[in-house]
Amino acid sequence: MNPEVREAVSDALGYWEPRRVAYNVVLAVIVLVYFALNWPQSRGSVSVEGVLFVFILAVLANICYCAAYLGDVFVQISGFRRAWQRWRFILFLVGMIFAAIITRWFAIAFFASPRPG
Repeated sequence: MNPEVREAVSDALGYWEPRRVAYNVVLAVIVLVYFALNWPQSRGSVSVEGVLFVFILAVLANICYCAAYLGDVFVQISGFRRAWQRWRFILFLVGMIFAAIITRWFAIAFFASPRPG
C-alpha cells in the first residue's frame, strides 16, 4: 500500500473511531427518550422482533457512519489535507445531525404508532 494512503487511512481511523462512541450514544439517547415519552404505549414494542428491528437499525446507522471514511481518505490524499484536518469536524456534526433526525423519525414511528393488542 502506498505510504501516503496508509497514513491517510491511519489518520482517518484515529479520528473517526473515537467519535463513533459519541455518535452511538446520541442515537441511543434519542431512542430511549422517545421510548420514555411514549410510555406505557412503547412497552408494546419490547419484543424479540422489536429488539431485533432496533438492532438492525443500529447496525445500519454504523454502516452509514463508515461512509465518512471514503470522503476523509479521499480528501487527505489530495492537496487539501491540512485544511481538511482542521475542518472535518463539520462533516461529523452534519452527519450526526442527519443521523439524529432519521433516528428521531424512526423512534417516533416505532414507539408512537398504535400496536395491535
